[in-house]
Amino acid sequence: MSRISAAILISGSGTNLQAFVDAVQDKALDLDIALVLSNRADAAGLERARKAGIPTACISNIEFADREQFDAALAVELDRVNADLIILAGFMRILTAAFVAHFEGRILNIHPSLLPAYPGLHTHQRVIDAGDAWHGSTVHFVTAKLDGGPPIIQARVPVMPDDDADTLAARVLNVEHQIYPQAATLIAAGRLKYRDGSAWLDGELLLEPILFESHA
Repeated sequence: MSRISAAILISGSGTNLQAFVDAVQDKALDLDIALVLSNRADAAGLERARKAGIPTACISNIEFADREQFDAALAVELDRVNADLIILAGFMRILTAAFVAHFEGRILNIHPSLLPAYPGLHTHQRVIDAGDAWHGSTVHFVTAKLDGGPPIIQARVPVMPDDDADTLAARVLNVEHQIYPQAATLIAAGRLKYRDGSAWLDGELLLEPILFESHA
């Protein structure tokens, strides 16, 4: 099996991007990061990529009249580098159904909740407000339904009595840096596939996400 290539899409600081860069450099992940693309020219993650010798590009969404035109420009750039896998790492744009269909089964996202609980924004405060004992993050394949694609792997962290949204977010981000490259490792090894709207691991339908539990 030939080495797969990935494009990583970011909007901000790129800490999850750094987790991928580190995993590749440490040879824990056999993946070629072909491009880091941002919708913001001032995204700090672009500098992370440059320091690692990874090609970068910026396509600003504000230069386009609507989401459809922006996503079409994204697709052209991603097709140009022929990425096998598209990794959303803090990419703060909702992708159109046409874009998702074009790259069906090839887009990964990480969401800071134990999906299907708490799709959308402000998950950390919502978990605290609900009095939940556990919080976490989910890596999933992207479908047209927001945060609704088949889950692959989840990390759980306990919610502490003195947690606020910031402290809880920091602990969740720590485990995100561990599980996101793990999901890509399974794809790079040919073990994880998207088929018929579902995730398949080692030829078996993945009925429940792989659980990574942290007591940090």
